[in-house]
Amino acid sequence: MPTLSGKTAFVTAAGQGIGRATAQAFAAAGARVVATDVDAAKLAGLASEQVRATRLDVLDRAAIAQAAQDAGPIDILFNCAGVVHQGTLQEATDAEWSFAFDLNCRSMFHTMQAFLPGMLARGRGVIVNIASVASSLKGVPNRFIYSATKAAVIGMTRSVATDYVSKGIRCNCICPGTVGTPSLDERIAQNAAAAGSVDAARAAFVGRQPMGRLGTPEEIAALAVYLCGDAAEFMTGQAVVIDGGLTL
Repeated sequence: MPTLSGKTAFVTAAGQGIGRATAQAFAAAGARVVATDVDAAKLAGLASEQVRATRLDVLDRAAIAQAAQDAGPIDILFNCAGVVHQGTLQEATDAEWSFAFDLNCRSMFHTMQAFLPGMLARGRGVIVNIASVASSLKGVPNRFIYSATKAAVIGMTRSVATDYVSKGIRCNCICPGTVGTPSLDERIAQNAAAAGSVDAARAAFVGRQPMGRLGTPEEIAALAVYLCGDAAEFMTGQAVVIDGGLTL
């Protein structure tokens, strides 16, 4: 029996990778889904009787407010939009820092603020944010800016969970290890020259995973379905690690 039957979910960055897999998993679990992405072309093939695909720039606060109004009451908010900056402290720039915090943190702040009133009015709602093990959980080389933003996501998640735990709202975050996505493919391509080849760059990413393989978007999506379902009703404020043993 579908675990999210009768629920409505709003998903950001649904065009590819974890966001797309999660939008599809939510729909397969019985939810009605509003799937959004800044690149409308990437949403191709998602629309169905259960899925409404629409463009959204999560850097635009007014657009988020309009999207919340258009979506109406929702049961689930899945915040997936983000960017990964490579590099150390000394390599980081102010522009990269500002953009990463705008996309990885400020966008979540704005989407949560836009959708929370509707959840509070109904006395129920689930928020799931995508964080990372590269955060306050583990130091990962060459991820200075990214780790700072994802540590902030964990902090925001716990704060929201604490403030609204008695109001019927649950808020958790998922902390993946290295997942095989189009975003990872881009980083592999960026590292190919330094590694000697694309294959060598990919092997380096796989090699840091104790299980000897990358995670899949579908594995992260399955966890998201669980966190948003009734079976996880007693769970809030958690940074749930799914990393193939990276933090062992």
